[in-house]
Amino acid sequence: MPPPGLFVRQASLTFGDRPLFHELQARFDAGSWTCLLGRSGSGKSSLLRMIASLKLPDNHHLDLETSDGAPLMGRLAWMAQQDLLVPWQRVISNVMLSAHWQGNATPRDRQRAEQLLAQVGLADKANQWTGELSGGQRQRVALARTLFANASVVLMDEPFSAVDAITRLELHELASQLLSERTVIMVTHDPLEALRLADRILVLQGEPARLVPIPAPGGSRPRPLDNSELQQRQAELVTQLRETTHA
Repeated sequence: MPPPGLFVRQASLTFGDRPLFHELQARFDAGSWTCLLGRSGSGKSSLLRMIASLKLPDNHHLDLETSDGAPLMGRLAWMAQQDLLVPWQRVISNVMLSAHWQGNATPRDRQRAEQLLAQVGLADKANQWTGELSGGQRQRVALARTLFANASVVLMDEPFSAVDAITRLELHELASQLLSERTVIMVTHDPLEALRLADRILVLQGEPARLVPIPAPGGSRPRPLDNSELQQRQAELVTQLRETTHA
């Protein structure tokens, strides 16, 4: 089935007496990649967690609709900044973790997990322990695990921030290819990452924060580093973020 679009309405979050944001509205088009940027503490990750219905303080509210009217539950995958691999399971079992938790892992699941590891360039690592992997390899396993969920909506909270710059660029290429037919919302602190990957960029700014749309550069993603528009827009976006009052 095609991925749904998402409509966020009346999103509000308060910590103590301090409103991070109030009655935010946002649209995430079906099959698009949206990046959320903003200063630290602006509420980016909190908004993402609200969309995912993950645990948050009681003083928050969000109305979420899908473009097809069907519930989002069961169609959503989460990829965090930390790879969250289970050290007592081998790589292949980490990819199949959701099936193991449900107690219904099958030989077909293993075959699919092996195919995903091949897609992320780790076919030869399937039976290794996670402690034997580099940071970039661990994030590739985490990406394969995200894909194993076969979700049409993928939420990503700074998934590539813990790896070196070259590995990050390689993961941009890989993720852009493998998540091309999903609705993706990604939190990032990196303007260049957003400009390379996003169809649409939203910046949380102000206090309480509001969502400010920023046009993405032209061309297909991931956009090459030598794209002249990308270089120009990076400088402009960095300047805007520096001038933003953080919440």
